Amino acid sequence: MSEDLFGDPVPEPRSGRSGQATTGGSLGAVDHAGTPLAVRMRPRTLEEIVGQGHLLAPGSPLRRLASGEPMSVFLWGPPGVGKTTIASVVSRQTDRRFVEISAVTAGVKDVRAVLDQARSELRQGRQTVLFVDEVHRFSKAQQDVLLPAVENRLVTLIAATTENPSFSVISPLLSRSLLLTLRPLTDDDLSGLLTRALTDERGLRTPDGKTYELDDEARATLLRLAGGDARRALTYLEESAAGATAVDSASITTETVERAVDKAAVRYDRDGDQHYDVISAFIKSMRGSDVNASLHYLARMIEAGEDPRFIARRIMILASEDIGMADPTALPLATAAAQTVQLIGFPEAAITLAHAVIHCALAPKSNAVVLAIGAAQADVREGRIGLVPPHLRDAHYAGAKQHGHGVGYQYAHDAPHGIAAQQYLPDELADADYYQPTNHGYEAQVADRLARITELLKG
Repeated sequence: MSEDLFGDPVPEPRSGRSGQATTGGSLGAVDHAGTPLAVRMRPRTLEEIVGQGHLLAPGSPLRRLASGEPMSVFLWGPPGVGKTTIASVVSRQTDRRFVEISAVTAGVKDVRAVLDQARSELRQGRQTVLFVDEVHRFSKAQQDVLLPAVENRLVTLIAATTENPSFSVISPLLSRSLLLTLRPLTDDDLSGLLTRALTDERGLRTPDGKTYELDDEARATLLRLAGGDARRALTYLEESAAGATAVDSASITTETVERAVDKAAVRYDRDGDQHYDVISAFIKSMRGSDVNASLHYLARMIEAGEDPRFIARRIMILASEDIGMADPTALPLATAAAQTVQLIGFPEAAITLAHAVIHCALAPKSNAVVLAIGAAQADVREGRIGLVPPHLRDAHYAGAKQHGHGVGYQYAHDAPHGIAAQQYLPDELADADYYQPTNHGYEAQVADRLARITELLKG
């Protein structure tokens, strides 16, 4: 299944269009009475696309692509922001042959077959647009097959991915294409989309012009549950409308939405007090080593549609601020979690975040790093700076020794234990003692080592 806006579209025949072929993709012809709302509302023109204004300026690569200019592009962005939609629009606004393959189901043999057909079509003067959905799932061998076709413009490639192409696409293929980054949809973007679905004849408006009423609280609930995903927003709206109809009502309320999606709405406003209260409780619970409370607040943020990258950033901050040297593995783990979240997104990212939260909540705690840098910065701000000792100054220029620069410097690797006994701080700060390790976790070992180092430095 495609991870993009909006689902399985219904392509409409166009005069002069050469046809469309699919290999397990999401743009194949689906024409039946139960066509989902998200499919019916798929934008048909660039003007109907929401939330990607930075890509829609006159003369932009996206507009040139839609007008038929040959080029290859990678569309990178989170689920539900319009990657598949752009491919759909191009398929409608160009007379070129349009072929779709899904990296989930297509193999090297399928790719070769598509390219052979494109070569045959090109000899007859017809160009081919090849849409590859979830291109990050292609193996290196599959990408290697695409490379000559892209380089020689045998096809115009449109590749969609939720992962950073720098990590999932071979460099030669990426260097021969344009990378277009799609931004997350805002609540205003999705709200406009809901309004359009309620009033458009392709949406929920009945043939006699009747429409559903969506109250403000229900709209806010839909936006919260959608989590920036347009397809999810329209799916929930459609189910809510069906629920209202089932009880002979044309009014969609919060209760209708909650009942339709079988999920209680989380009372959480990403821009209001709840946002700050929950993230505060989340951090304080990890700092306090209560793993169950930490997971509870994590779950509340996930279910409310909080940006997983925001959560990951807060975990990274805590790893240094509240754990530090008590567990030096916490920061690398939190950083790896943040990178993983960026690459995979929800729903799998929830597991990664939970992994990091459990580790950080159960790790020994220390704020010695915070106190150390705070004390050092305080001295600098108060003017306690002093001159760099002469023996530590740069001596890599002619005449340095005449000024005493570098004279007497002892190379640490030549000293016993790799520690040279000499003064490193300016005279005014010679007795400064910023880092005071605790006896928590690994930092207890650090404290012992620091004590021995201090003795060696003082000779």
